[in-house]
Amino acid sequence: MTTPANQNTGCLSFLLNLFKPDDSKSNSPEFLSYQVRDDFLTPAEFSFYRTLSFVAGTHVTICPKVRLADILFVSRPKDRLASFNRIAQRHVDFLVCDAASMKPLIALELDDSSHDRPARQVRDEFMDKAFLAAGLPLLRIPAQRSYSQQAIAAQLAPFLRDQAQPTIKSAPAEANKNSETQLAPLCPKCGVPMVARVAVKGRHQGEQFYGCPNYPQCRAVQFAESQAPAASLENG
Repeated sequence: MTTPANQNTGCLSFLLNLFKPDDSKSNSPEFLSYQVRDDFLTPAEFSFYRTLSFVAGTHVTICPKVRLADILFVSRPKDRLASFNRIAQRHVDFLVCDAASMKPLIALELDDSSHDRPARQVRDEFMDKAFLAAGLPLLRIPAQRSYSQQAIAAQLAPFLRDQAQPTIKSAPAEANKNSETQLAPLCPKCGVPMVARVAVKGRHQGEQFYGCPNYPQCRAVQFAESQAPAASLENG
């Protein structure tokens, strides 16, 4: 005999099964909305990466965007969970490792204008202390449109004493000329190198302009000829 309680349970089970997502569909490739990023590194990060690779040599390996939890570990068991959670979702911009053993040698952070915000300064202070406690150097470098090979080599040298010292490689004059003409202006709001684009509508249609890589959070643009900042792409 079916009781009211059994009937209610049966109805509830039916409704749950009715609205339960079909895992076989949601996990199939055509239902997963993932795409490969075109910009794994920001323009400022890529510019620094090229300079760093140029001067560091073959005795080290440069790893971009490394999670702190893959570099550091918690040594005291009683603090493990709380301390791990503080580093699990954070990363450093670059990690320089010994090429033969992959032992971390120094971490590098590019500091743009976002590091001036109070919340970011608290985060940076924690990272500085965490690396100091672990005994791994953390070097902070201001984000720029371009980087001096001599300056980067001089900053790295004290931390790479057991490796071949960073060297300055001479580049062909024509290559230097081309790299200078391709330098993008800095975003007036974010302080990072802008990205060259072409306007597809408005009175500047067809013209080249520079847009902030942090779009849509930042909509600052500069047109190539005048270099005068505009409020946003939509206003172009």
